[in-house]
Amino acid sequence: MAGYVGATRDAWARDWTSRGVCAGKDPDALFVRGKAQRAAKVICKSCPVVAECLADALDNRTEFGVWGGMTERERRALLRRRPDVVSWEAEIMALRDQTQQQKLAG
Repeated sequence: MAGYVGATRDAWARDWTSRGVCAGKDPDALFVRGKAQRAAKVICKSCPVVAECLADALDNRTEFGVWGGMTERERRALLRRRPDVVSWEAEIMALRDQTQQQKLAG
């Protein structure tokens, strides 16, 4: 992973908040209701740390706002569907790594 010279991969992953597309933007844009949530989710589509953001929100049971491209309702539904997941960070990062390996292979 480029960009984490002098730091461990774990430290780099934990510092995801400063690399988000929303970093430095008005936080109120992500804490909206109704149709405005669609606009907030668009911000996440181009974000390089969308996976880290979603994992953090799921692991910490964040209740409000759009995180990792998902609304609070979507996150609650996912948590109900997958009560077996102990660490969303591990789950999402493993899936992301697997997807990247598949892209490289083929």
